[in-house]
Amino acid sequence: MLVLGFPAGSFGTNCYVLAAGPDGPCVVVDPGQDATAAVRAALGQHGLQLEAVLLTHGHMDHTWSVAPLCEELGVPAYIHPLDREMLVRPEAGLPADFPAAVLRGFPRSEPELVRPLPDEGVFSLAGLDIEVHHAPGHTPGSVAYSLQSGEDSLLLTGDSLLADGLGRTFPPVGDPDVLAGSMSGVCGPRRDRTTVLPGHGGTTTVGAVRGFLPLP
Repeated sequence: MLVLGFPAGSFGTNCYVLAAGPDGPCVVVDPGQDATAAVRAALGQHGLQLEAVLLTHGHMDHTWSVAPLCEELGVPAYIHPLDREMLVRPEAGLPADFPAAVLRGFPRSEPELVRPLPDEGVFSLAGLDIEVHHAPGHTPGSVAYSLQSGEDSLLLTGDSLLADGLGRTFPPVGDPDVLAGSMSGVCGPRRDRTTVLPGHGGTTTVGAVRGFLPLP
């Protein structure tokens, strides 16, 4: 499996490019602010063709480039229905006192093709079997994605789980108790060596997060 990652924009949001290997189809996860050029460069460098964009949740720092990227390359975006409103109205997922100036330049538009994610399920994209897990708490429509390739296991958690702890929660969309339960349910059955790719900061493993989650 080919896994490429880079921090995008002023928010440092981790954007990931996933493929079965070079010279084939791929998916992009969470194209944040100013991510389009970097994604385009990664596709060209590795001979990849974008098949879809996957979103872990609707916060604007993770969705900033989804509409322009999808429109440029003619691909669909996948998002959980409970977070879809944030694509055009980012305020729906932010505190009332969030500075309006930070949203200047946000596209406030959906891609032409938006496909809803189920609460649970496996779907095939770009030669990968991707399992989606609804994991509310950071936002109502937050999800995690898990992938398996041979002995390699990946878990993409967005802002629900970072290397140093659970993600932040704030009104009107976050709930810390719900988030803890969601992440315990998602991580609990997984092997310790599963690599966790979070929405900000460095990577970790499920084994490492067992120290701060009530996992079975």
